[in-house]
Amino acid sequence: MNLLVRLLVLGPARILPVVLAIALVAGIIYVVMVARTSPERAKEVVIAFFTWTFIALAVFFGLACLYALAENNAPVLDLALSFIIVALVGLGITRLCNRRFLKNHPHYIPKRTGRAKTKRRFPWDK
Repeated sequence: MNLLVRLLVLGPARILPVVLAIALVAGIIYVVMVARTSPERAKEVVIAFFTWTFIALAVFFGLACLYALAENNAPVLDLALSFIIVALVGLGITRLCNRRFLKNHPHYIPKRTGRAKTKRRFPWDK
């Protein structure tokens, strides 16, 4: 219970710099991509950036949580849990944004192709 209270009270103050840094980098990527390509392509790149960034953060802080549990280090566990919660919430929001983007721009949906067919050719067939 004490850990939950600390996450709710101290969590936002700890994670705000990381969230601001990620938002700043995403804004820079978006502005550069809009200048070079189209706004739709820029949104696609920013969504991919956020997806991979939040997956990497979730994996890293998940490993940090496991290490803190193994070492019985409560302050590190508290901090790592704060960051992993932010990473998972950010990943969920990113996936919702991706879903909305694909709904509004159906031409960006990857097309499914059938299975590859092998063409058996003997040496005498050309």
